[in-house]
Amino acid sequence: FLRHVSTEESVTSPDWRRSDAWKKGCGMAESRLHQLSARGQSVWIDYLSRDLLETGELKRMMKEDAVVGVTSNPTIFQKALSQGNAYDEQLKELEHEGDAKEIFLHLAVSDVENALDLLAPVHEDNAEDGYVSIEVDPNLAYDTKATYDEAIRLHEWIDRPNLYVKIPGTKPGLQAIEDCIAAGRSINVTLLFSLEMHSGSMEAYLRGLERLDESGGDLTKVRSVASFF
Repeated sequence: FLRHVSTEESVTSPDWRRSDAWKKGCGMAESRLHQLSARGQSVWIDYLSRDLLETGELKRMMKEDAVVGVTSNPTIFQKALSQGNAYDEQLKELEHEGDAKEIFLHLAVSDVENALDLLAPVHEDNAEDGYVSIEVDPNLAYDTKATYDEAIRLHEWIDRPNLYVKIPGTKPGLQAIEDCIAAGRSINVTLLFSLEMHSGSMEAYLRGLERLDESGGDLTKVRSVASFF
């Protein structure tokens, strides 16, 4: 089931959101964001950094602002890397790595893995929440095979059930999305700017599920969201 969401949002069951068990388990004070959450809207933030994790700010947002998901992209990480010295120690460890993209991926994957682990209990309580997204290289947006290969690599590298890999909703990207879903990988379709491409992303998702089912895969392990701008 591919959801039509806005600004990186994911929808969950209103009944679950209103439940006393959920409120008690989270220990959250009532706020406007909690009220929004109680109406069935998942609260995601479109930002991730080492400071957000190490200072406990993300954990605080989960408790006080009902945050249940995080998205990232190369631009977000570029901004995080350019501020402060939170990445200096790991950068020193990666001095031997000659490829700038590989250095970037090691830094980004480290943050994503830590965020995924922090949000894991949320995902365990409700499989529609607790996701963190990492995006494939946008320079590959018009290369189906390269996009697919990188998406699979990221899933295998990070290997968490609450990971979304983001693939741009270009025409070549749609085939990569279908192929990833058929391979049993959860995908966040991003950068959708028209109803036509949004519809195309839903069709790609459904075709991927059909192929996964035909191959004997477990459809309950695969999820997808679509980010419509």
